[in-house]
Amino acid sequence: MKAGGARIRLATEDDAPACLAIYRPVVLDSVISFELEPPSREEMRRRIRSTLERTPWLLAEDAATVWGYAYAGPFRARPAYQWTTETTVYVQAGHRGKGVGKALYAALLGILRAAGYRSAMGGFRPVGSFKAAGFKFGAWYDVGFWQLELSSDEAPVGPPRSLAALVGTPEWDAALDDGADAGSRP
Repeated sequence: MKAGGARIRLATEDDAPACLAIYRPVVLDSVISFELEPPSREEMRRRIRSTLERTPWLLAEDAATVWGYAYAGPFRARPAYQWTTETTVYVQAGHRGKGVGKALYAALLGILRAAGYRSAMGGFRPVGSFKAAGFKFGAWYDVGFWQLELSSDEAPVGPPRSLAALVGTPEWDAALDDGADAGSRP
């Protein structure tokens, strides 16, 4: 689907080099990520493959360049947490502030709602923090938790639907369309 000149699509393992090119400077030059060294290409391929077993990893791209990516994964391993997911978005430096992250998040959150997730962690409403939880670049940093409620407090009717059960459905297409629309709005 199109988003401000970009297409939003599901990633594949072959997208690892492009994702790594976006992520590497985040690891090396910021405290956005608490990784101290960028992962290898093979590790990035493994991360994409592992994520796609259950949840989406989306890309925004034009014909030549990946502009950004967003994905969701488990918040915690225990079964009672299965309706909560942790989300991440990274955008290439030259495309920040142009709606790419907004488009990716809109599509990702629509897919997560359609899958039956209750809430998403990452970049939304602040709900708490851990003080001095990470040490990078010679300093201690707090870790904030940010949450978005995706559905009501009603008891779930079952576990969240898998990615394989969603791809190609009307809900999937609608979520990608919503992302494209969000990326084209100021």
